[in-house]
Amino acid sequence: MKATREPFGTLDDGTVVEAVTLANEGGVTARVITLGATLQALMIPDRDGAFADVVLGYDSPEEYRRGSAFFGASIGRYANRIARGRFTLDGVAYQLPVNDPPNCLHGGDCGFDKGLWTIESTSDGPPASVVLRYRSADGEAGFPGNLDATATFSLDAQNQLSIDYEALTDAPTIVNLTNHSYFNLGGAASGRSALDAVLTLHAERYTPVDATMIPTGAVDPVAGTPFDFREAHRISARVRDGSCEQLRFAGGYDHNFVIDGSPGTLRPAARLIDEQSGRALDILTSAPGMQFYSGNSLDGTITGKGGELYRQGDGVAFEAQGFPDSPNQPDFPSKRLDPGDQYRNRIVYSFSADSSDITID
Repeated sequence: MKATREPFGTLDDGTVVEAVTLANEGGVTARVITLGATLQALMIPDRDGAFADVVLGYDSPEEYRRGSAFFGASIGRYANRIARGRFTLDGVAYQLPVNDPPNCLHGGDCGFDKGLWTIESTSDGPPASVVLRYRSADGEAGFPGNLDATATFSLDAQNQLSIDYEALTDAPTIVNLTNHSYFNLGGAASGRSALDAVLTLHAERYTPVDATMIPTGAVDPVAGTPFDFREAHRISARVRDGSCEQLRFAGGYDHNFVIDGSPGTLRPAARLIDEQSGRALDILTSAPGMQFYSGNSLDGTITGKGGELYRQGDGVAFEAQGFPDSPNQPDFPSKRLDPGDQYRNRIVYSFSADSSDITID
């Protein structure tokens, strides 16, 4: 096991961005950069032992700073959407940046993904790990309270990459942290569509949205809808179902699923399989929900790693988190954090290449 610290590059203003590459004995590596506590690269073997980078991203720090797709970033202070960028806490109204009109998305245009995190420690393990820290000052992007957040990335010998998000505050606030990696198990530069992967979601319910992508407040069963992934389905089979209003609103999947089981406990959330390579990804989380996003905004105008033009289908995201717009939805699980309490969200990405027996028509 090894954690190697090295420069990643500099921003236009001269700010140095560092990288830490975690490696295990099997050759799996995960590169994390300090800008946005971002998972920049993830090398995973297929069933024949051939390695490929399975996450989308950029080659330089400035591309991450300027980009708006949140590739691999740690998202905060509040992941997902808040209606009109407004919420009220203890009778005080707060206004956040509106960067996804008419709403605030992922903490605004200067969220945690644009911040420079500090490397607190690294360890060769096992597991190999890096701890990054970010201080979000009271009033930053409109949020109350000084917030101290940490993101711990750990890679073990079983090809499990874990991310542990924790946060403390000195005043009542709202917190919802997640990772926004886009996965293509065929390889991010393979030219193959991630929408042809086979997906299982351990969720009997989801939260439908209105035309502005804000949850209506309903928590509906997935049964009988294109959102039913309780049994494995190819993503591409229903992603363009124009008869479904929910898919029309989003231009595909961009919805919160209510993960089965008890929030706060680590439990299975999703399984993604690429049949051709044999790579499989199991995602576990302690969060109450998971936003499944089919990369609808990737339209061929974004140039990613290796000069690849990213388009819809080149990657899909699984954002383990609290529900969207929870501060304005009293029936949703609260994401309030008070002084003396600790916010936690654990996400585990477990990789294997044992899926040759899976066949989906």
